[in-house]
Amino acid sequence: MSSILGRVQRVRHELKFRDLVVRRVERPSPHLVAVVLGGEGLADFTSPSFDDHVKVFIPTLEGEPARRDYTPRRFDPVAGELTREVGLHGDGPAAAWAAQAARGQPLRVAGPRGSFLIPTDYAWHLLVGDETALPAISRRLEELPADAVVQVWLQVADPADRRLPASACRPQVQWLDDGAGVLSLARGWRLPAGEGYVWAAGEGAVMAELRRILVDDKGHDKRAIRAAAYWKQGTSADAAPGGEPAAG
Repeated sequence: MSSILGRVQRVRHELKFRDLVVRRVERPSPHLVAVVLGGEGLADFTSPSFDDHVKVFIPTLEGEPARRDYTPRRFDPVAGELTREVGLHGDGPAAAWAAQAARGQPLRVAGPRGSFLIPTDYAWHLLVGDETALPAISRRLEELPADAVVQVWLQVADPADRRLPASACRPQVQWLDDGAGVLSLARGWRLPAGEGYVWAAGEGAVMAELRRILVDDKGHDKRAIRAAAYWKQGTSADAAPGGEPAAG
């Protein structure tokens, strides 16, 4: 197989602010709210990558909206609907707003500003994350082909929240209770043969150590790993799936 490490692409998009409205609210698991948005502002919306982010301007009692970055969980151009998922684990403005979200409420979003396009035809894929990475990992599993070799390591404390969509690729999934479990699994992991790609997102210190283990200790190619710090321990922010809660 010819090398595909150099085919990861970055694509820029024109930044647009979109005034949308809540069409419906769903509860796929006990600590998760899926907010489905619609409106004319989605007319030219695009989200080509599973780890895209849109900026969400969350209404607050203080008047100045809070800003959080979220992965678009799903975009349906035919129905004109954009779905974002919000975790109810934190006590920040995103969780508070999602807990009371109802049909007809307005919400402004912007972006995505750019996309990171990762080929699907690697010899193997490793997807790692905590609750904040669930939307991106779910999207990736839905787009990978049936013959893809996929391992998923997910840190989700509550078994009731441990859910993934159906996927043609039939991934090998391991559920973990905490970041220490993720790192322990990484230390004992044997690097598969062939060119593979690692996509990971979660708490900053865990992601930094995961990258170090896989690249320095295991010898994985540093060009074929993306380990994103979606949040940092000790910061006052929402534990919101698909977001970068520390971002403002």
